[in-house]
Amino acid sequence: MTTPALPSLLRAGLRCRCPRCGEGALYTGFMRVVDHCSVCGLEIARNDSGDGPAVFLIFILGFTIVPVALLVSLRVDWPLWLHVLIWGPVIMGATVGMLRPAKGVTIALQYGYRRDEFDT
Repeated sequence: MTTPALPSLLRAGLRCRCPRCGEGALYTGFMRVVDHCSVCGLEIARNDSGDGPAVFLIFILGFTIVPVALLVSLRVDWPLWLHVLIWGPVIMGATVGMLRPAKGVTIALQYGYRRDEFDT
């Protein structure tokens, strides 16, 4: 078996689609992975991405949002409660908004590089 190309895996993961065919939906609800792909029948739920996507997002958002928040804090003289009121929802919104695609990319990369675990 050949490994699918990395761009097609990333595209399928970001679109929250099946990593094998790129067509079937990856989730039934907000974060619940389907048991089988509705198009090609790939058993997706067997391989769980665990906490990987959340850890990746913690690092990515930490390195992008925290410096911006610090720069804003140095340039404007807002009270601390206003920073909490602004940056709390920004961080939560970015995390929740990026969690589905991050989990999709992780599942797609698992399929691409550890396919034998999907096919058993």
